[in-house]
Amino acid sequence: MAVRKREREHVRVAVIGSGFGGLGAAVRLRRAGITDFAVLERADAVGGTWRDNSYPGCACDVPSHLYSFSFAPNPDWPRAFSGQQHIRAYLERVTDGFGLRPHIRFDSEVQEMRWNNDELFWEIATASGPLTADVVVSATGPLSDPKVPDVPGLDSFPGKVFHSARWDHDFDLAGKRVAMIGTGASAIQIVPSIQPGVSRLTVFQRTAPWVMPRADRAISAFERRLHTVLPATGALRRGLLWFVREMQVGAFTKRPKMLGAVQALAAAHMKKAVKDPVLRAKLTPDYRIGCKRILLSNSYYPALARPNVDVVASGLREVRGSTLVAADGTETEADAIVFGTGFHVTDMPIAQRVFGSDGTSLAEEWKDGMAALRGTSAAKFPNFLTVIGPNTGLGNSSMILMIESQLNYMVDYVKQLDVLGGRVALSARPEAVDDWNRHVQDRMRRTVWNTGGCDSWYLDASGRNTTVWPGTTAEFRKATRRVDLAEYEVLRAAVAEEAPAGPAAGHNETEAAV
Repeated sequence: MAVRKREREHVRVAVIGSGFGGLGAAVRLRRAGITDFAVLERADAVGGTWRDNSYPGCACDVPSHLYSFSFAPNPDWPRAFSGQQHIRAYLERVTDGFGLRPHIRFDSEVQEMRWNNDELFWEIATASGPLTADVVVSATGPLSDPKVPDVPGLDSFPGKVFHSARWDHDFDLAGKRVAMIGTGASAIQIVPSIQPGVSRLTVFQRTAPWVMPRADRAISAFERRLHTVLPATGALRRGLLWFVREMQVGAFTKRPKMLGAVQALAAAHMKKAVKDPVLRAKLTPDYRIGCKRILLSNSYYPALARPNVDVVASGLREVRGSTLVAADGTETEADAIVFGTGFHVTDMPIAQRVFGSDGTSLAEEWKDGMAALRGTSAAKFPNFLTVIGPNTGLGNSSMILMIESQLNYMVDYVKQLDVLGGRVALSARPEAVDDWNRHVQDRMRRTVWNTGGCDSWYLDASGRNTTVWPGTTAEFRKATRRVDLAEYEVLRAAVAEEAPAGPAAGHNETEAAV
C-alpha cells in the first residue's frame, strides 16, 4: 500500500473575485449541487468594482432592475438608477442570502497560478497560502485595476494625487484647486459632485464624450410594495427594460447611421445646458455617437458651465511642481489631481500571473490581442474559465445578462467533466478559438465601435475591438447555453499503479492506494 499525504488544500473549483461575476459563480455552483469551491478575494470585503469605486456621485448607468441577478431580484431598489452604496449593499445581501460567506477567503490575492500537466489541476499561490483546484473561474472583471498614465513630472507634484477608483475620503477637496483628468463615466459623475465645494476645477478633456439625459427618479413606495407582494411585476419590469435594449442593438452593430437621431438629442441636451458657443464647441465630439460609451447625466453640462470650472480640450502632458501642462500648452495650477482615466481592460493584470499548459502566461498568449472561445476559454489554459472575458462587454445594456450566460456555460462545463469521469480536463482547441474569434471580428467590422471614428477603451493596442460583444444578449445566451465537446480536447491524467494520479474533490484528505 502506498500512502501520500496531500500537502496543500484542494478544491473542485476556485473562483477569483467577489464582485458580480464571482458571487454569481458561487451561487450557480451551489445551486448546481457543487459545494466544494472557494472564492479568492484580494480585499477584505465583497463587492468588486462597487466596493472599490466609492467616489462622490458614484452610480450605475444601467437601470437597477436590470442591473441585478435574475435569480436574486430586489424589489426595494430606491431609484431607477441606483447609487454605489445601494449596489454594494445588494451584493452583501446576495452573499449572506445564499450562504456564500463560508466559501470566501478574504485577503487572498492570487499571486500566481500554474497548470500541472501531470496531475491536471491548477496550483495556486495566494496571499493567504497555497491551494490546488480542478477548475478555476476568473471573475476579476475588466474594471478592477485602475490605469494611471505615466505623466512626466507627476512625482514632483506637491499636492494630493489619486485615481477615482481609489478615492481618498480623508482628503478634503473643499476650497482646493482640483484637476480632473479624463471625461469618462466616472468623471462625469465626479465633476458635478465636487464642483460646488472646490475653489477651482479644471477638467482635462482629451476626447469629448457624448452625454444623454439621465432618466432617473425615485421609485415610489407603492412600486416597491407592488414588486414585493407581486414578484411577477418586478420580473415584467426587468423584461421590458431588457427588451428595449435588445431592440437598440441593431443600430450599434449593423446600422450605425440610425444613431443620427440619438446624436441630435445629445446635441440638444448640451445646447440647453451650455449657452457659451466656445465651450459648446469644446464639448462637441468629432465622432459618431455610440463609438465610445454613451454617458448619462443631467448635471455634468450645467457643472461645466459654472464660473469656477475650466475645460481644457487636451490631455495632460506633464507636471512641473504644482503646475499642470496640457498637450496644447495650457498651464494650470492645482492642489489636487484626480485621475478618471479608466482601467486595464485589454491588458488585465491577472493575465500576467496565470501560466498554462505550455508554461507561458496568459498575457504572453494574448500579447497580440485577447481571444477566448465563447468569451470564456483560452487555448492552452485547460479548465480555466473567464467571466467577462474577451468580447463579452456591452455598449448599451446590463453586463449582468452576459455574466449569467457565462455562468450557464460554467455549470455545464463542470457537469461535462463529471460525465467524462476521472482525472480529466478540457482544453479549448486553438482552431475552435480562432473560428470563434474570426466570427466575432467579422461581425465587428460594421459596428459603430469600429466605424464611428473614435479611439475608445474598447480597442486594444493594435486597434482591434476585443472588448465588446457585437450582438444581442439573447444571441450570446444561446451561444453559451452548453459546452460543445467538439471544441475541446479531452485531457486525461496517467494513472500510476502505486498512487492516485492526483487529488480528488475534497479538503485536506489523506489519499491511499493498494
